[in-house]
Amino acid sequence: MRNITGYIFAALLLVGCAEQSNEPERPNILIILADDLGYTDIGAYGGEIRTPNLDDLAGDGLLLTNFYAAPTCSPTRAMLLSGADYHLAGLGTMNGSWDTNQLGKRGYEAVLNKDVVSVSSILQDSGYHTYMTGKWHLGYVQELQPQSRGFEQSFVLLQGGASHFSDRGGLARGAIADYIENGEVAEIPDDFYSSNYYTDKMIGYIDQDRADGNPFFGYLAYTAPHWPLQVAPEDIDLYKGEYDSGYDQIRTDRIARLRELGIIDEKTITSMAPDYIESWDQLSADEQRSEARKMEIFAAMVDNLDRNIGRVIDHLKQIGEYDNTFILFMSDNGAEGNNIGNMGSNAEWIPEAFDNSVQSMGTVNSFVHYGAQWAQVGSGPYRDFKAFVGEGGIKVPSIIRYGDLPYKGDIDHGFMTVKDIAPTLLELANTTHPGTKYKGRDVYPITGKSILPHLNDLDTSVYKPEEIIVWELFGRRAIRQGAWKMTMQAEPIGSGEWQLYNLDDDPSETKDVAALNSDKIAALELLWEDYVANNNIILPINGENPYASPQ
Repeated sequence: MRNITGYIFAALLLVGCAEQSNEPERPNILIILADDLGYTDIGAYGGEIRTPNLDDLAGDGLLLTNFYAAPTCSPTRAMLLSGADYHLAGLGTMNGSWDTNQLGKRGYEAVLNKDVVSVSSILQDSGYHTYMTGKWHLGYVQELQPQSRGFEQSFVLLQGGASHFSDRGGLARGAIADYIENGEVAEIPDDFYSSNYYTDKMIGYIDQDRADGNPFFGYLAYTAPHWPLQVAPEDIDLYKGEYDSGYDQIRTDRIARLRELGIIDEKTITSMAPDYIESWDQLSADEQRSEARKMEIFAAMVDNLDRNIGRVIDHLKQIGEYDNTFILFMSDNGAEGNNIGNMGSNAEWIPEAFDNSVQSMGTVNSFVHYGAQWAQVGSGPYRDFKAFVGEGGIKVPSIIRYGDLPYKGDIDHGFMTVKDIAPTLLELANTTHPGTKYKGRDVYPITGKSILPHLNDLDTSVYKPEEIIVWELFGRRAIRQGAWKMTMQAEPIGSGEWQLYNLDDDPSETKDVAALNSDKIAALELLWEDYVANNNIILPINGENPYASPQ
């Protein structure tokens, strides 16, 4: 009897192994997020900055021309990790930017709240190793840090930005950067430079668990090229003299290359630069030198970012995991064109604490941003930049590369959003979202859509023509249905009333056709009001929040 039992057990074991071997291999997943990178800031999108690794990734994969994020960083990160609207996920506004009617309200905690479940938690539950390095900006207390949101290993900056060096300087007077590793305060070395160190940590985490054969989910969230613009000493003069022609000419050159690459077509008319941006020729020689130097430093940061991304990709190739890794690269929002020098007490603090002379720019002793002029270059032909809902604020560069997809340098014009990434990753991992309950608590379901059907057949749209996508932040709002996009922003960016654009005919939002389409305005207003009610959107009662202003 014992022998028969043994045979039966052995047979069952063999059947189980056979069944396991028939299951599709689950890929590794690597999300690479740049911070404040504009649409045209890398070579693959027409930029002159040298980004050979990202360009090669696009050449070996799929370049997305109509991929959308939120207007700023934390809302994008909330949607990336939850697949839910950011007003439900806790980022109805940014930390410190509450209006009086938003304080204490659900969905306006300015953290990734517990009303959603993170994709990292679901992947960890399903057997993935989960790693994160870089910028968190989704909660400061222990229960909201990465180690409590499904990340097995994490080294993060808790805040939204900081000095890129080891001095741990924050983004405002008296602020100190908090670096946390697996929930504990982390020391950083004297030679710390953000992009280099985040890359080192991610590679180390990937190597830690290779022996057990389980797939990994890596979330590599760089702080570059977010202000303050700073570069490692060896890169300080990497782009010296390359921006002396000025922002008007550089923008013209980038847009021409976008057309040559097939990313935009001839009907994409370039939006006009806002009136508050002086033309390059209006600047004095000293002003031109200062402005060019800011862009030199920014370009060197992006160059360094690209080299570090190349290190991760090379490592995946060396360990034989490149083809089995779904890689998504994207930026978190449009280029940063707001006047950081006038935020809070910065007008007094920055001149007192830093040396922002041309000779000092880019060093640990400086604190500069590059402003609306260069951000308009980063936006290419599109309107606006970070914190606004024009195309330049929410349309971001994005590249996908995965060995199971048949793309080699293809361009995809399909419309999709950052909210669609979480369901895509879960489908790749052959697992599912729990729905409305997770470990005893109520959670919102995913409302994004998996883009895998589209990636397997680019003729398959992610969204049906009647479906809508909504953006709102600081009172600035937009709703899109098919080619129609309706926006409302205060002057000088908008008119203070609903404006309407047909993006098929006018991708750069140069012609407001609201007066000719009153029926469409009325229909979209009803859809907007319905969305507001169902997604807990609380418009600020005191008008647009002054957190972000280009002037």
